[in-house]
Amino acid sequence: MADTATIANELRDRLLAAPEVILEDRDLMKALISANERTMGANIVDLRGIAMERLEARLDRLEDTHRSVIAAAYENLAGTNQIHRAILRMLEPTDFETFLKDLGGEVAQILRVDCVRLVLETVHVEREPALERVGDVLCIVGPGFVDEYMAGGRSAPARNVTLRQTQPATDTIYGASGDWIRSEAALRLNFGDGKLPGILALGSEDPHQFRPNQGTDLLTFFGGVFERAMRRWLA
Repeated sequence: MADTATIANELRDRLLAAPEVILEDRDLMKALISANERTMGANIVDLRGIAMERLEARLDRLEDTHRSVIAAAYENLAGTNQIHRAILRMLEPTDFETFLKDLGGEVAQILRVDCVRLVLETVHVEREPALERVGDVLCIVGPGFVDEYMAGGRSAPARNVTLRQTQPATDTIYGASGDWIRSEAALRLNFGDGKLPGILALGSEDPHQFRPNQGTDLLTFFGGVFERAMRRWLA
């Protein structure tokens, strides 16, 4: 009994010396409040206990919000770095053929997409033999295709960046790859006055990689840089 009393006294002295240890321990505080409620009996309403429960519920919600904000910040930072790396790689080539090959190669890998297509409108839809060397990255279509494809059958004005699951017309862009492309980011390209528009299409096998409820700020920035790079080649 003497040893037990000594241990109890030592513990009591330590708690009296640093009472904040109890206040900072949520489980210990809950145990103390429960013990206090049992002492008072079932016929007494402890308003302090009710207030504590509400404060704990609010704290839990704040912690969940805090974690969500931090996760979103990290995700946004990672996406920004990803776009910056893709832009730097895209600006490296010194000839148009290498530019297009990199677009479907290393740039696509950096962006973590399964397929990249550059869609250009032209009045001459016949594919020139010189373009065969760049592979399937370049897609030549007739005038009016860009507006129709970006609208996706909707009457609402088309946006500069459209995120969605793929539609039947994607076979025109992705060709044989259209069988397994399930979602895409379609970036409308404006090459300047007097020039027909284009599309930069980023396709993914994952149907949930690109969704309409996602933000488009980074892709809008990427599309703006891509437009300016293409104007240099088209000039």
